[in-house]
Amino acid sequence: MPPVPADKAAPQPPAAAPQRDDAAAAAAVAPAGSETRGKAEGTEPPTAGEERPIMAPLVGPPGPPEAAAAPERETWARQMDFIMSCVGFAVGLGNIWRFPYLCYKNGGGVFLIPYLIIVFMGGIPVFFLEVALGQFMKQGGIAAWNIAPLFKGLGLASMVIVFFCNSYYIMILVWGLYYLVHSLTDKLPWATCGHPWNTEQCTEHFHFELCYNASINATAKLLNISCADMGSKRLPVIEFWENKVLRLSGALSEPGEMNWQMILCLIATWVIVYFCIWKGVKSTGKIVYFTALFPYVVLILMLVHGVTLPGALGGIIYYLKPDWSKLAEAQVWIDAGTQIFFSYAIGLGSLTALGSYNRFHNNCYRDAYILAMVNSSTSFFAGFAVFSVLGFMASEQGVDISKVAESGPGLAFIAYPKAVTLMPLSPLWATLFFFMLFVLGLDSQFVGVEGFVTGILDMFPQPGAGSLRRELTAALCCIVFCLIDLSMVTEGGMYVFQLFDNYSASGITLLWQAFWECVVIAWVYGADRFMDDVARMIGYRPLPFMKWCWAVLTPLVCMGIFLFHVVNYKPLTYNKTYVYPWWGDAIGWVLALSSMLCIPCTLLYKLLRCKGSLRERWQLLTTPIWGHHHLEYLTPDAEAKLLAPEPPKEKAMRFETMI
Repeated sequence: MPPVPADKAAPQPPAAAPQRDDAAAAAAVAPAGSETRGKAEGTEPPTAGEERPIMAPLVGPPGPPEAAAAPERETWARQMDFIMSCVGFAVGLGNIWRFPYLCYKNGGGVFLIPYLIIVFMGGIPVFFLEVALGQFMKQGGIAAWNIAPLFKGLGLASMVIVFFCNSYYIMILVWGLYYLVHSLTDKLPWATCGHPWNTEQCTEHFHFELCYNASINATAKLLNISCADMGSKRLPVIEFWENKVLRLSGALSEPGEMNWQMILCLIATWVIVYFCIWKGVKSTGKIVYFTALFPYVVLILMLVHGVTLPGALGGIIYYLKPDWSKLAEAQVWIDAGTQIFFSYAIGLGSLTALGSYNRFHNNCYRDAYILAMVNSSTSFFAGFAVFSVLGFMASEQGVDISKVAESGPGLAFIAYPKAVTLMPLSPLWATLFFFMLFVLGLDSQFVGVEGFVTGILDMFPQPGAGSLRRELTAALCCIVFCLIDLSMVTEGGMYVFQLFDNYSASGITLLWQAFWECVVIAWVYGADRFMDDVARMIGYRPLPFMKWCWAVLTPLVCMGIFLFHVVNYKPLTYNKTYVYPWWGDAIGWVLALSSMLCIPCTLLYKLLRCKGSLRERWQLLTTPIWGHHHLEYLTPDAEAKLLAPEPPKEKAMRFETMI
């Protein structure tokens, strides 16, 4: 389709705005809060404490407007840099250790049906919305919501979520680095007992499953151990994880001492993250070529090696074997929706930040479908590599694959390390696996930090500042995150990690965020209006299906899954044995509500602080604040809010850019 005419994309002038003469136009550019400006606009001058946007008319003689030029926003050196950054950020550990488990648990290949339906009804529409919003507004996660200033709390909420996510997610990289260092040896330390961290209950030969075939009165010995005693035995890989890596205490209330080895790994990981982002997207765009592509090389090697192992075919069949009855279970559809919102990195604001570095006319609509296909295909492909190895592990131990199938940290740090001990050249495969795990999480981590730093810099713009400001801001953010992570390298650190993982960036918070993003764009700003804006960028209108997803389908999907999570809420547990105390769950809900309440609280604050009738407040606070790059397609007679080319001197106005 041909490009949409400029007059369709431009916001229309308010109906009550009178035609101004040159004197009035000159008066209108007076500083915000001046009495002259209020008269020129036909409104009352703002009173003290009243929130007013910076206004500037677009009325003038033919030719470019005479306004101070805003500095050009940094852009990707190549468009493929953006693609690789999104792949690195969105394709993460959840694709490897969560999707394959959910697939076998929820009916094998049948799980792909609800998964693909929700991909097209929820995943792609919100993914595209966030990238397009950043590209159109040329701002990060907070300032991009100048498109509907009343709902700027959406930007604050995404910053809170990504702050928490950056704080705890890096611990997976720290554990992976720790395992990687211990893999560089002739014999893997978690393969045998007899180490200082092992207990008397450690055994390398675990055949407890044979007891299920014995009679009730059986007292036969298995490897000189009775069935009654076998239940208390522990594998060396579990003791390495809990006694050596975590040094796990008995409860959340028992933090214990810090692990100095983990502290060194933590500092080393944050130093690596910092030097990946300190120069901005120019350096990030180069690093992601390695961090995004290397995991695919290792996955292919794992699959090629895995299918040659005995029992691998049985594992793959178990992964894909269809169970059509599962389609009637609500939990299957909920798992599909939750997995998509996790793996697509929706609601964190980082996709908006990455999109803001695109060229204005980049085809982000095409990119959204490409990235969705890469993300989902990676999840499906990873299942073959994972379950071929799990099938081999089950075959070697003589148990059903359901006994060894794990998800999350259980797969990465228990099941797979146990599997590699049964392989030839086990240190080599352990080194490859944990290096892949580290790299796979690294790009998700540093792109998330990049999105957070971008949001901070956009909150307090200083056009004349150089790269030193970015470097110092990134360093300060990394130091703060590292200090928070010290609570997770203690003996009770795993309990703290689970609180962050299950509450701060959980399915509830991401679904709440995605719901309001769609509602604001579709019903406040206008779905058709945003489609016109997208057309101005890419040269044609996306399919109408995208508009209906934003307006109806995606909000319904988000709210349905959100309510299911709330209704089926259960207190948090660790390893199905330790139940968190009430105050632990209370801390978790504080983490969750700290982001969720940003949206209604900011909305009420802005409405109460503004003057006028409720209708006037709504009209004022939902009028977009445009950037200077929008001038190229705004009509000469249109009146629009404009961001100041330089930061305002008044503290109150500087605060307004944040809230």
